Amino acid sequence: MKRRVVALTMITAMALGMMTGCGADSSSASASSSASGSSSASASSASGEDTYNISFIVKLTDGHFSKVMAGAQAYADEHDNVNVDILSPTSATAYDEQVNMIETSLSTDSTNGVVISPLQSDSAANLVAGTDKAIIACDTDFTSDVKSAFVGTGNKDAAKAGGKAVVEMAIANGIENPTVVILTGVQGDETHDARLEGYREGAEEAGGTVLEVQYCDGIADKAANSMEAVMQNYQDGADCVLSTNDDMAMAASKVMKDSGGEAYADTLLCGFDGNQTALEAVKEGTLAMDVAQEGYAMGYKSMEAIIAVLNGESVDSFIDSGATVVDSSNIDEYIETMKEIGVWEE
Repeated sequence: MKRRVVALTMITAMALGMMTGCGADSSSASASSSASGSSSASASSASGEDTYNISFIVKLTDGHFSKVMAGAQAYADEHDNVNVDILSPTSATAYDEQVNMIETSLSTDSTNGVVISPLQSDSAANLVAGTDKAIIACDTDFTSDVKSAFVGTGNKDAAKAGGKAVVEMAIANGIENPTVVILTGVQGDETHDARLEGYREGAEEAGGTVLEVQYCDGIADKAANSMEAVMQNYQDGADCVLSTNDDMAMAASKVMKDSGGEAYADTLLCGFDGNQTALEAVKEGTLAMDVAQEGYAMGYKSMEAIIAVLNGESVDSFIDSGATVVDSSNIDEYIETMKEIGVWEE
């Protein structure tokens, strides 16, 4: 039996079309005996294997997390003894909703393990403390003695590669000491903070100067307002705008286009996530590049890891799901790969 529930969202269309982002060390972490027998709730499938019920709690239902959810569901579909419930809060700031989801999953006897992509890392760590269920962090890490692994992008390294590539592109276009603005998410979010740090390091090492960092909560509307403020503050323009997610990058792009001004006409924009809209913008030339997370692999590997833990196997403490800097040189190849694994909507 396969089970998939997306709570507190109106995303039926996305769910039907779904199959169309903190480095850590790689030391091995042994699955605890309490996790492998979590709640003693696993039954047996027809094949004689234990049946596992997994709660998979994401942050959002955007393009990146649609891939994560597709990967998680694909794993369950391939394994008759695995059921997955996928849940999401309504927004990136719906903290109480996600807290309720985590609490409910942890208190449900039939749930054997919980995969969490936390909106607030500290909150997630506090909520899971003392649980005997298997716990995996996905996309965004949190510190916990009961967590067996973090599955996600090496966010700092991936962003560093993107920041370096954008500044090098600006220099190749004839700009000396390119100026950089960074749009980022909620201050204190481990994922966005790691990307911010990586962008800054990559840009500065390549010869750029970071003018300003704008905290936009990862939300497009706030990024649009921030970009308008940046354009007022730096009326002569900025050479590069780096965003720690794709929604903010696309919002910034629209603001610059709608302004009709010359100062930002040649600004190079870089997003982060690998959402289809952003990748299409790279192909069209609206974005210079995008740091594309491998969301499908992230969801699939998270499920793979939590089932391994439940089976009493050892897993690495950090499982890198991968990332690719996509620009005009490799966009066609990347889109073709996404089509082949069924996560590109025609």
